[in-house]
Amino acid sequence: MTEEDIAREIVDAAMAVHRELGPGLLESAYEQCLAFELARRGLKVERQKELPLVYQGMKIDAGYRIDLLVADSIIIELKAVERLEPIHEAQLLAYLRLAKRRIGFLINFNVRLLKDGLRLTQPSCASW
Repeated sequence: MTEEDIAREIVDAAMAVHRELGPGLLESAYEQCLAFELARRGLKVERQKELPLVYQGMKIDAGYRIDLLVADSIIIELKAVERLEPIHEAQLLAYLRLAKRRIGFLINFNVRLLKDGLRLTQPSCASW
């Protein structure tokens, strides 16, 4: 499966979860359900994957966790907030840079239409 195929599955799975649950639940509920839906589709999913910070060659556990890592390539950062803010995208960009991944999704389930809470994020190569 290509990253593009995986990305399509992620969007489709997120829509299925949102269609079933709607807005208003905790982020942790959406995380568990989306992980289940992606695994049901045959994708490898890791939840709350530790993301160490490397500073001057020293690995530091700063408490960073990736909500979902799909197929060891795409990071999903989940939210259940009134609206996405620039800090949410900055967080995902930092995770992408630290994990050396190219594609991430920022998904806010607390919206009436999921398309309004879905953002694909790709850092520029210069930011690595």
